[in-house]
Amino acid sequence: MLNVHSLTSGNTFLRLRSADSPSPLWPLQPKSQFSRTVPICFACLRKHISRQRPFNWRVEGLARDGYLLFHRRRGLKPPSAIPGLSIGSLEGPQSVLEAVAILTAIIVVHESGHFLAAYLQGIHVSKFAVGFGPILAKFNAKNVEYSIRAFPLGGFVGFPDNDPESDIPVDDVNLLKNRPIFDRVLVISAGVIANIIFAYMIIFVQVLAVGLPVQEALPGVLVPEVQASSAAARYGLQSGDVILGVNGSKLLKSGASVFDLVDIIKKSPSKTVSFSVERGKTSLEIDVVPDLNSDGTGRIGVQLSPHVKFAKVKARNLAQAVAFAGKEFWGLSFNVVDSLKQTFFNFSQSASKVSSPVAIIAVGAEVARSSTEGLYQFAAVLNINLAVINLLPLPALDGGSLFLLLIEAARGGRKIPQEIEQRIMSSGILVVITLGMFLIVRDTLNLDFIREIL
Repeated sequence: MLNVHSLTSGNTFLRLRSADSPSPLWPLQPKSQFSRTVPICFACLRKHISRQRPFNWRVEGLARDGYLLFHRRRGLKPPSAIPGLSIGSLEGPQSVLEAVAILTAIIVVHESGHFLAAYLQGIHVSKFAVGFGPILAKFNAKNVEYSIRAFPLGGFVGFPDNDPESDIPVDDVNLLKNRPIFDRVLVISAGVIANIIFAYMIIFVQVLAVGLPVQEALPGVLVPEVQASSAAARYGLQSGDVILGVNGSKLLKSGASVFDLVDIIKKSPSKTVSFSVERGKTSLEIDVVPDLNSDGTGRIGVQLSPHVKFAKVKARNLAQAVAFAGKEFWGLSFNVVDSLKQTFFNFSQSASKVSSPVAIIAVGAEVARSSTEGLYQFAAVLNINLAVINLLPLPALDGGSLFLLLIEAARGGRKIPQEIEQRIMSSGILVVITLGMFLIVRDTLNLDFIREIL
């Protein structure tokens, strides 16, 4: 699922937030399957898309709610504010296919982690599926059915533990349910481990192949756009100006300067605000009298963004690549965890921003159209997001299964009654299915081209 969210610190993240999805078997008679759709939280990725700004994006400024606006250089189609459900469109089959391919690869990696952890321990595995729904193609090898299914937004690994069609004896020591707790922990956690490794590998390749985008903060605040007939336009501010100071005070090298400037403007309706402006190589002093908003605050009709310059850093050797990739990986991981933490702690406010894989593909397609480099960040954040979400101790997530194993260990190895375990997992899966279907329908209806048709 996708959660569009922004912090008020000046850094808008695209966070990718995950929720597992069940296998296509319903009503559920669990066959010990691990299945999931790609989870997403929108704050981290947007941050890293914005880091590609020198190549394809620029921040357009602040919407009234404080969220940053982005503007894509190619085509210059005015975007909407990031929060909410304006999730773009699925125009451009190549970019859509690239986004779907990334999601599918992440799912395959996750499920391969479960599969290999079981296979290498000699645990019976019955199915490995990419996608959900009707089978498009399949083959059997070594008693495992490998299949590609109609909807490539999830996958599952099936175990024959409770399969009534299986001819494996129920007391077979190589059934997953009959293995020691530690063996089962390895199988369940292997998907998360696989995604973490894959995320690091993606960043490592980016460091070697295209480099990491870095930004250097410069003094002042950039004015990307001035609205026609606004107070700023009337008094002489122009697009591309850099505001270095306001009312005699310098603006520092910080994204917080944007919010400081906005606060001053809002608190000065119908009062003169003096700006120290840099236009090219010319320094200017421009006085502007903000117009009065209906809410009593001042406005001058500009979009603002931090004043930064961008560059790319490529590793000169393998040791440096390892160090750069490690630093970037931990930075991404921190952003994902922090974003998810804020989502859960402010769920009443962020619930409306949770979105489905449809929105993930729409965002991924936009990234693909705009920046090849952005796809690395998109894929890495998705992997980390999937790993973090799956560790949550919730039914239908890997973390939920691990939590049940922890209870079993605390009970001295006595298993939780199968009926109770099935009820817990089935209830979680039912919630995921219901929520997922609702979000898919909602986000499909919010796609640009669907809205135009309707």
